[in-house]
Amino acid sequence: MQRKFPARISSISRQISRSRGGGEIQPKTLAPPCDVFINHRGIDTKRNVAGLLYHHLRGLRLRPFLDSKSMRPGDRLFDKIDAAIRECRVGVAVFSPMYCDSYFCLHELSRLMETGKKVVPVFCDVKPSELRVKDDGSCPAENLDKYRLALEEAKFTVGLTFDTLRGDWPEFLASATDAVIQNLIEVEEEYGLITDHKLTTSSFSS
Repeated sequence: MQRKFPARISSISRQISRSRGGGEIQPKTLAPPCDVFINHRGIDTKRNVAGLLYHHLRGLRLRPFLDSKSMRPGDRLFDKIDAAIRECRVGVAVFSPMYCDSYFCLHELSRLMETGKKVVPVFCDVKPSELRVKDDGSCPAENLDKYRLALEEAKFTVGLTFDTLRGDWPEFLASATDAVIQNLIEVEEEYGLITDHKLTTSSFSS
């Protein structure tokens, strides 16, 4: 992985830092910037797929968000997570057998989709066709509709599949990281195109 994109990874990290005022001293009360938001069901994947991917991305000097690693005692759960979703460039949705049992996971997924983030689905020990939003009577109907739409969008997005018992872990981590980096590069290029367009428009109007 590091042999494939070393210069581009460094460039992405520097550009994101500059765009967020990386050269300035930020107040300690502000949440650290987040490049990649990892949406997952902790009981299934915190200690394996999600946790290992978090550390792998950190090793590349990117800034992933994983609730168990990125939050501290006293943080407001919804505020911190919503801020990380707004800040991130790319989301990774790690789907697992118990993922849809959590409305919190589905809320995060719907927020990623609503904010127009690129999302890389990872189907871990589960097939897309097995993922369904369950109605246990505790969630408002409008929220269930949002969750179903977000889940369907993710299920019809090209992603990765992985079997934690039989799969090749190094190969999976390399493939997942490749997918994240490629999407970060595409977002970086889109931001560049938007910036160039604004500059061109401004120059013509002056």
